[in-house]
Amino acid sequence: MKKEQKDTIIVELGKKLTEYPHFYLIDVTGMDAEATSDFRRKCFKNEIKMVVVKNKLLHKAFESADIDYSELYGTLKGSTAVLFTQTANVPAKLLKDKDIKAAGVPSLKAAYAEEGFYVGADKLDELSSIKSKNEVIAEIVALLQSPAKNVVSALQSGANTIHGVLKTLGERPE
Repeated sequence: MKKEQKDTIIVELGKKLTEYPHFYLIDVTGMDAEATSDFRRKCFKNEIKMVVVKNKLLHKAFESADIDYSELYGTLKGSTAVLFTQTANVPAKLLKDKDIKAAGVPSLKAAYAEEGFYVGADKLDELSSIKSKNEVIAEIVALLQSPAKNVVSALQSGANTIHGVLKTLGERPE
């Protein structure tokens, strides 16, 4: 590969690192063409951009980035693919999928999600439990609605109680 091609790849990787807030490094060793194609299809359906890269080129892209990715340098061994995503937990859920787990590949090397580093395959459960922005917003809305619903129901039940007391007092002989 010529130096110009390498420089172009490094620049493209750098653009993707700034374009996507989260990415996963996975080990694709042992994946044949059929398994790779199937995995790429699943990534596409989940809005994940999969790029197989040379470790040295990815290392150079990390070095030229604004963020210090030095924690990930040790994982750049073997065959590496990068999964770029807008939602932090989607690739982890995909990697935990029973069909993909049954095949045994690919496996997680590391991830950069929610401005944190996750190194090692044992972090997959932790990554899949990260809530997406929409999930957090839904939880906040539900929490905000709950007290309002309680106040409304208390006012409605109180109105019925007051009405009943007044009616009883009005019917009572003097």
